[in-house]
Amino acid sequence: MTSTTTGRPRRSRLNRLIGELWFQVVLAAVLGIAVGLAAPGLGEELTPLNDWFIALVKMIVVPVVFCVVTTGIASMDNLRKAGRIGVKAIGYFLVLSLVSMLIGLVVANVFHPGTGLDIDPSKLNADDVPDAAHEHATFTGFVSSLIPSSLLGAITGDAILAALMVSIVFGVALNMAGEDAAPLTRGIRALSDVVFRIVGWVMRLAPLGTFGALATVVATYGAESLKQLSYLIILFTATCVLYVLVVLGAIMRACHLSLFALMRFLKAELLVALSTCSSEAVLPQLVSKLETLGIGRPVVGIVIPSGFSFNLDGSAVYLTMASMFLAQAVGIDLSWQQQLVMVGVMMLTSKGTAGIAGGAFIVLASTVTAVGHIPLAALSLIVGIDRILNEGRVFINVLGNAVATIVIGKWENDFDTDRARSVLHPGKTPPPPAAVDTTKVGAGS
Repeated sequence: MTSTTTGRPRRSRLNRLIGELWFQVVLAAVLGIAVGLAAPGLGEELTPLNDWFIALVKMIVVPVVFCVVTTGIASMDNLRKAGRIGVKAIGYFLVLSLVSMLIGLVVANVFHPGTGLDIDPSKLNADDVPDAAHEHATFTGFVSSLIPSSLLGAITGDAILAALMVSIVFGVALNMAGEDAAPLTRGIRALSDVVFRIVGWVMRLAPLGTFGALATVVATYGAESLKQLSYLIILFTATCVLYVLVVLGAIMRACHLSLFALMRFLKAELLVALSTCSSEAVLPQLVSKLETLGIGRPVVGIVIPSGFSFNLDGSAVYLTMASMFLAQAVGIDLSWQQQLVMVGVMMLTSKGTAGIAGGAFIVLASTVTAVGHIPLAALSLIVGIDRILNEGRVFINVLGNAVATIVIGKWENDFDTDRARSVLHPGKTPPPPAAVDTTKVGAGS
């Protein structure tokens, strides 16, 4: 009788664990790595699994942005709040981007990851550099990307920044129309409930995307191709860990919240982003869970979509470290003045390529060309490991934007701290979510 009684709770806990999205993602990651090592041929054929998952998520990203931003602004009592949120968010993004780039610069100067390679620039093959790296960002091109060809086109397309702009304009118009637009506002709120229900279904497929992504990466690159560049990978990974613990940890302490508790709360989203190397793959679920945390919808709706284009702290660390690695590898000694000029150029080009797939690599190419000290062909040295470095970039990008939303929420007094503590701290049952209860997917207790 006793064994039966103790067996049931154990089976119950095991069943709950198996049902958690984060556990399924970890299991899929382990299986993917095993398949990539044991059967490289099969691993390379599994690429479509990740591609299909990312495509499904991208299908729902813009509707999520439209619903959240529009209803958030439409429900505001004071439209000036939207402007304040936007200005505060941009200011925060610029400061954190600069801090991230300077950290990467200091680490590269102290540890010299590229020194000793002694690469002859004339022997580098520029054909190895992807065509996308030759696309250089301009301010006019960036502004043009914000303007959609049509109002409905922005809502049905896949350009997040254009969708964000249209959503803000639409939300302001609904707010100013008042009671006349109330039926339309209620309709968009109902659409939001439907959209987040679809998000919950799509996120259930995350383990398949994770399995395919890691099987492909391990099968394609393997261990041999990483030997010479392993120092850069290890150093970049250590820098990412340091950034999370020191910078983001300090910000969360200033907000009187625990960074590790936040990471536990977002473990499914962070694992999916880490394995699929896509920030967009978790944007819809991240929006939903941050609202559950007690942050106002207007803050979440404006900070998260804009942050995923402008607040890319992981990419900022990568840009300065990769640039210095390339310079050191080809024997170019950059002065501090030249390095600071390079950081200034990156601050501009990184915003100009917002929303472009593989944007960090394109920014690196744009900076190398604009500064002129490093040959463009040197990019071929890190093409093979860029996909691996991207994992660290995406992890910090997702976590950094979650922290940014908390900061702006507290700054705007639109953050329920008591609710957040009850959700984040273990041993307490989280209150029911404000929106449709799809946030249980991967939330973990």
